Amino acid sequence: MLDALSFASAISLLLLLIQLSATAILLSRLLKGPSRHPPITPQNPTPELLGCVSVVIPTLNEALRIAPLLDGISQQSYEVREIIIVDSKSSDGTPELVKTAQQKDPRFRLMTDDPLPTGWVGRPWALHYGFLHTSEASEWFLGMDADTQPSPGLVAGLVKTAETQGYDLVSLSPQFILKYPGECWLQPALLMTLLYRFNPAGVNAQQSERVMANGQCYLCRRSVLRAVGGYTSANNSFCDDVTLARNIAASGYKVGFLDGAKVLKVRMYEGAMETWQQWGRSLDLKDASSRAQVWGDLWLLTAVQGLPLVVVLTYLFFSPLLLASLLSAKRSELPAPLLFLVVLNLFLLLIRFAMLFAIAPSYDRNQAKGGWLFWLSPLADPIAVLRIFLSAFRTPKEWRGRKYSTQ
Repeated sequence: MLDALSFASAISLLLLLIQLSATAILLSRLLKGPSRHPPITPQNPTPELLGCVSVVIPTLNEALRIAPLLDGISQQSYEVREIIIVDSKSSDGTPELVKTAQQKDPRFRLMTDDPLPTGWVGRPWALHYGFLHTSEASEWFLGMDADTQPSPGLVAGLVKTAETQGYDLVSLSPQFILKYPGECWLQPALLMTLLYRFNPAGVNAQQSERVMANGQCYLCRRSVLRAVGGYTSANNSFCDDVTLARNIAASGYKVGFLDGAKVLKVRMYEGAMETWQQWGRSLDLKDASSRAQVWGDLWLLTAVQGLPLVVVLTYLFFSPLLLASLLSAKRSELPAPLLFLVVLNLFLLLIRFAMLFAIAPSYDRNQAKGGWLFWLSPLADPIAVLRIFLSAFRTPKEWRGRKYSTQ
């Protein structure tokens, strides 16, 4: 029976080696939270912002969810010069919805992008095509996704913040709308894989390769985007927003990622299965990262998000066996490595639940069925980490209805 204690001690030492340094990295990032830039708030435009923004929205069969965006972006004031919808031959009536909106707001322009060039992914191509057709009189380019729901004053607040803080590129983290039980449980665990790997929204990354971005609301100086060749540097990336942001940061421009929960909502996917399939396969960010970065992030996520629940539950399951081993060996204390391992993982679980309270404002659960499952999302952490592993070693063959050959 003594062998059981020796084995537990050896495994504990191995896990501690894996987890201790990762925990230190996690804490160093979380401790930056109090100094982060405050959330973006809606603002009224001022005369100097007149016509300074061109909005580009890529669409492909978005009829079921684009209406809130069309309404919300139309409510933005005179700072928006034009709203270009780049449609990739939708077959579900998306263009008709845009034409209806155009009758009420002449700033809308509907165009169909050229056939997808070799080596390009659909989303960056549509955004690049739209960028090439924006007015040269606009100072800012704003890319938005069809699943977003902007509040009035979003664009003015975003531009004023960018100009005040000197950003050349700034994107926002939104408030996520949850509706169904499965996604209430899974989605926060998947989001946590990003929060653990990067600085909190509102804290600037010091290294370009650690820059974070969100293409759902992506404001960039038009001159800067022109200087880097538009979206050409992210042409074959399935996380083009992060790829482009890191390339822009590496070119010496200032890039920010801020909290936009007060001005932007998003309804990304319908249910847990679609969330798992669609969002899960881009969260690894491998197209914007080196192989070493990917492996480093996988190690970190395994250590601080995937293992804690597994370690604690395993200890509780085998504790009767360990107790029997102690009695057989006439010992009264657990091996120090095992005791330290359990305490460390309880601490990591405590951090995880504290983070859950911290991100609660980033979720709209007012109409969610089974919204209480949000509070049990830490139980989905091992599954979320597994999803990042699965995605990290696979290249998507299909995205938003388009099929691609191996990149």
